[in-house]
Amino acid sequence: MNEQLTIALISDTFHTEDGPARLVDRLQEAKAGGADVAVLPELGCNRWCPSTRDPSPSDEEPPGGPLAGMQSKAAAEVGIWLVGGSLIRDPDDIRRNSALVFNPQGDLCHRYSKIHIPDEPGFWEADHYQADDQVPRPLDIAGVPMGIQICSDINRPAGTHILTAQGAEVILGPRSTEQATYEKWRPVFQANALTGGCYMLSVNRPVPEDGVLIGGPSIAVAPNGEVLLETTDPVGIVTIDRSVVQQARRDYPGYLAIPSDLYAKAWSSIPPRQAHAAIDTRMDTSQT
Repeated sequence: MNEQLTIALISDTFHTEDGPARLVDRLQEAKAGGADVAVLPELGCNRWCPSTRDPSPSDEEPPGGPLAGMQSKAAAEVGIWLVGGSLIRDPDDIRRNSALVFNPQGDLCHRYSKIHIPDEPGFWEADHYQADDQVPRPLDIAGVPMGIQICSDINRPAGTHILTAQGAEVILGPRSTEQATYEKWRPVFQANALTGGCYMLSVNRPVPEDGVLIGGPSIAVAPNGEVLLETTDPVGIVTIDRSVVQQARRDYPGYLAIPSDLYAKAWSSIPPRQAHAAIDTRMDTSQT
């Protein structure tokens, strides 16, 4: 396995007619900068359809559809790992916001679908796709175990912790967020990196779309919480070092126990809560 790996965060979108050619150009730029892996923003090959509450069939595709094909072809043409995505309508007739991982041969190696779905002006995502119900699993990308969390998933750190407890050393976070909210996101990336003993890498859609003030930096945070990269450049490049992860997991707080059986017992006693629902503050003292 690689001890070091260079990753490009591509803050650009590719939903216009010239998207396929521009995607290849950006991937070539990333590879020329030494990158082994390139990561696109959330739904980077789609328009930002959650700007309104009106879903359109034109925004979706079946598994293996044209947008997935475009990304597969680009990854193979350039010879680079690509973490992209698409809005997919599955055979069960459910639409999901999915990250797709292609190897340098263009093969689809992994799919992860978003679990935490916002529902507010500019981000009417609940009208466009449903939350996934699969446990996040790590995957091998270019010889390094990684996990994916899409945008709001990062603000529920249990996903990152589940992935790192399974061995993920890097968490990739494609996102679509507003510049005005970035100061809320930054400490979350740092906290997840510190408490997960992992690298946190996130790339954002670059500019406002359909009246939604999207924008803000790509960011890369080391396992000790140090911000390694923070840029609005279209291509940001960072090198991760696996020995830093290993050291972080030997140091505090990385060496602390992970009592998963205790956590599972506690979570199983808490009813699921939908977005916007109030937290039930009545204490169940039957187990005390």
